[in-house]
Amino acid sequence: MMRISLLAAAMVASASAATAQATLSIPLRIGATDNVLSQTYACDEAGSFAVQYVNAGANALALLPIDGEERIFVNVVAASGAKYVSGAYVWWTKGDTATLENEMTEGSLQACKAQDAPPPK
Repeated sequence: MMRISLLAAAMVASASAATAQATLSIPLRIGATDNVLSQTYACDEAGSFAVQYVNAGANALALLPIDGEERIFVNVVAASGAKYVSGAYVWWTKGDTATLENEMTEGSLQACKAQDAPPPK
């Protein structure tokens, strides 16, 4: 079994207003048909960055750097391509192209292009 560690920072409020950092580890079994892939993209304004794709059974995730922070995107149903969401952010790939958008910010849609072989669907 391969462990995929996904980090999440959590703020814990207390009477003294102290904060603590928590780490979350989610064990995912990686079988013969599952994989973890890396893909580099170049986008309009976000520049170049690597995306990690985790495909393990029913779990399909993408890890993207957003505003200096690693965000976990979850695959959702899409008519075409692969669509991942994290809060207000949408990462949508099809072939060697992708888009990144913050649905709460008008005009935030960015076009992206894979810099090497595209990830499998």
